[in-house]
This record gives sequence, structure tokens and C-alpha cells, in this order.
Amino acid sequence: MQEVIHYPNLKTMLMVEKVLKDAETTLTREEIKEKLPTQIMHQTLNVILDYMEQRGLILDGHKGVLWTHNDSPKLREAISKGTEI
Repeated sequence: MQEVIHYPNLKTMLMVEKVLKDAETTLTREEIKEKLPTQIMHQTLNVILDYMEQRGLILDGHKGVLWTHNDSPKLREAISKGTEI
């Protein structure tokens, strides 16, 4: 991995998270940057997306980035009550 010139702050990370959560389909990096209320360096966006992917919040594929995390209490309850086959 290359040296990081600029680390994101929490406000920037939350802005990217909101854009991804609100999207109904995959977004390219350029589309994410266009939807943000402020400009962001491409490398900073990559740092944010790498972090989110490592935490299992997004999928980053060749067609774009997709928010996949679901923090629904009903889903967690259903999973905990589920049975193995």
C-alpha cells in the first residue's frame, strides 16, 4: 500500500457513509465524489472505502461500491434464533 498523504476526518467518513447508504445501486468513486457536499481527494476516498470494506460495511467491485451492512435489530434477532441445517 502506498503512503497516505491525507487521512480522513470523522465528518468526511460520515458523509461518504451517508452517500453510500442512501444509494439504491452501486456507485463509482467519481459518482460518490459528485454526491458529496464538499470536495474530497481521491486518495482520501480510497482510504475510507478500504476501511469500510475491511469492516464488512461495503462491497467494492469492478462495477462500483455498494453498501451492504444491515444493522436491523429484527435481522439480528432472526439470525440469533435461527437453526443450522
